[in-house]
Amino acid sequence: MDRRLFGRRKGRPLRPQRQNLLDTLLHELTIDVEEIGLCKNLGRELCIEIGFGSGEHLIWQAQNNSKNFFIGSEVYINGISRLLLDINEKSLKNIRLWIDDGRLLLEALPNESVDVIYILFPDPWPKTRHHKRRIIGTSTVYELARVLKPGGILRTATDVSEYKTWMLQHILNCGEFSWEARRPIDWLERPIDWPVTRYEIKALGSNRNCAYFSFKRNTLKIY
Repeated sequence: MDRRLFGRRKGRPLRPQRQNLLDTLLHELTIDVEEIGLCKNLGRELCIEIGFGSGEHLIWQAQNNSKNFFIGSEVYINGISRLLLDINEKSLKNIRLWIDDGRLLLEALPNESVDVIYILFPDPWPKTRHHKRRIIGTSTVYELARVLKPGGILRTATDVSEYKTWMLQHILNCGEFSWEARRPIDWLERPIDWPVTRYEIKALGSNRNCAYFSFKRNTLKIY
């Protein structure tokens, strides 16, 4: 696997409170490979979000599913600091963080250990020569299938028309997932347990149509 990390790591300078949380709370919440290996025996549902941005979706899910355990993966420092601020203010105890490439998180996870994976509005890398950087790709979908429990759910979303087709082709061509949609409304409208994010608001404000995909992991093993 190409282990280069693409995309921005940091934006504007952080305010003192957010920098302090990076220096303190981040260390407490960061999960390592050894802990990842134990995730199959948590005794409660494990949910992963790869590329959580500023964390609005992850925070909402953790608040509304307090019995579940969440791991959020992100490399953008400003987004991480925003999430830490919310975790601290809301005293959430069911979120841990992976501050590295989400593909490495998938590699570290045991087989059939995850109940739900969220990959919402990932970077589309629109130039053809950059398509290999997309988190939804030929090799990644098999890793997603490997770590999901049979019947587990993969949720993806995008506001880029070409990427919608790409996601469907790569995920369904893998042969290990079933698309849950039965009618257009199932993927054209955001489900009630799928909170809106700032990125999505910006996309809708620019008249870009969003797609909300939900796939179920089939029972056939591939490993």
